Amino acid sequence: MKAMLRDPSALLGAMLVGLFLLLCLLGPWIAPYPADATGAIHFVIKLKPPSAAHWFGTDEMGDDIFSRVVIGARTSLWVGLSITGIAVALGAPLGILAGFLGGRAQTAIMRATDVFLCVPGLVLALAIVAALGPGLAHGVWALAAVWWPGYVRLLESKALALREAVFVEAARASGASTFRVLLRHVAPNCVGPLIVKASMDMGFAILAAASLGFIGLGARPPAPEWGAMMAVARNYMPNWWWYSLAPGAFVFATVLGFNLLGDGLATWLDPREHR
Repeated sequence: MKAMLRDPSALLGAMLVGLFLLLCLLGPWIAPYPADATGAIHFVIKLKPPSAAHWFGTDEMGDDIFSRVVIGARTSLWVGLSITGIAVALGAPLGILAGFLGGRAQTAIMRATDVFLCVPGLVLALAIVAALGPGLAHGVWALAAVWWPGYVRLLESKALALREAVFVEAARASGASTFRVLLRHVAPNCVGPLIVKASMDMGFAILAAASLGFIGLGARPPAPEWGAMMAVARNYMPNWWWYSLAPGAFVFATVLGFNLLGDGLATWLDPREHR
């Protein structure tokens, strides 16, 4: 807490992420019109500007935009956690093994990683989604497929440095097996960088999923997903500007929060900062 209070930007990030998580937990109870998130139709009040009854206005179906944006936070959280979780599950073990074992194992793992890194991530994700077909689940798997190489690169370099550390040599000299050294000594020392990267990637994953939804390859209307909402809202610019402002602002605030929090974690988890 003391470290957080000394870092205003990280504190702001923690507050934004906390607000985002609060919306995910309490969305259906905070939203004044939860039924509007399922695609209800109220043509009588369509495209109404912000008011006391509808804080962010209404969309082309007359649905309350505030309710849809708040309930859509759960979708964004699920997307971010899914993409990051799959990428960590694939990339972290491969990176640690490549860095610690070296030799042919390192060469094979890193050359396979380079194949994925040689193509821009979003372009490769677009190709995968185009092959699988549009949909939120396909978008998650496509983005996870291009996200894991970053974790391999990060943890390969970390494990490579730890392989020659004194405490690792001591563990080997005491008769510990390779598996035990990896599990008890190398992996725990890779957690810090992993947490920092995962926290930043949460924001980028939400942004990438919103990008797929925006071009029609992610979530499809009437799903209350922020990217899909902005894709429909662009047809009503600039006269009905409030339609795109709300989901765009929530995407911006969420990505900003995770990035600021990640920067703060990078400082807090660095032992050199506490000497």
